[in-house]
Amino acid sequence: MEFGRLITAMVTPFDAEGTIDWATAEQLIEYLINDQQSDSIVIAGTTGESPTLTEDEKVELFTFAVEKAAGRVRIIAGTGSNNTKSSISLSQRAEQCGVDGLLLVVPYYNKPSQEGLYLHFKAIAENTSLPVFLYNVEGRTGTNLSVDTTLRLAQIPNIIATKDCANLDQLTSIISGAPEGFKVYSGDDSATLPALAVGAYGIISVSAHIVGQEMKSMIQSYISGNVTKAAKLHGELLPFFKGMFACPHPMSNPVPVKYALELIGIPVGSVRLPLAPITELEAEFVRNLKQIKNQIS
Repeated sequence: MEFGRLITAMVTPFDAEGTIDWATAEQLIEYLINDQQSDSIVIAGTTGESPTLTEDEKVELFTFAVEKAAGRVRIIAGTGSNNTKSSISLSQRAEQCGVDGLLLVVPYYNKPSQEGLYLHFKAIAENTSLPVFLYNVEGRTGTNLSVDTTLRLAQIPNIIATKDCANLDQLTSIISGAPEGFKVYSGDDSATLPALAVGAYGIISVSAHIVGQEMKSMIQSYISGNVTKAAKLHGELLPFFKGMFACPHPMSNPVPVKYALELIGIPVGSVRLPLAPITELEAEFVRNLKQIKNQIS
């Protein structure tokens, strides 16, 4: 099954009361497919504020996204957690919803050993027939999924890819050692082009909510051999990539991108606690990003 090179990790729209805004969720899915050219969409991943969504809310989102996407893009369900048994249960419910794949984040807080990580992901993969994406983001989970453990997991037939936010050395080692067909996606927007250069397949992105078309053009330019154009686009997009994660100071995703979507007319609302709403200083920074100014001027 092909998931494409540009995958967007979708935010979860909330209304003023903090409940899921289904009308805006539909608007956002259409926008990501038609305007930003996403090949696949991750639903209820960490960008979708998965820690503050109930299991039933996640299942509702999976069902809703499958229905609204109607086969135009692949739907990937964020079903990872730091509880293996719960992740298995949610993964099985997601499969019943008709999603196309699963994204499983490294368990957070527990700080499992590499053997524990291997057994965790293996157990989930063996309890579903769906394709599985691993997700390594040490800055959020406190644990790095090592190269060796990733390559062990890549031998499991339905573990087909990894989203890895580690440095390029780790990405390169995974790519070099992975079995044929196993795909590596960058999880860092600003590393999209460098990751492609060392053999990554694509990006699972936050910034693609706003600059998906440009990212798609950058990826296609590089793949087709127009490295000069790809590098030019990378340089133009880099300030935006950085701005989505470090406004006047480092900010928690998805606070900046949710505000950016509001600015361009997609009212996704604020975030759920313990994330805090954007401050005025941070909002001014986002408003002044070139890609945002071009869309609201």
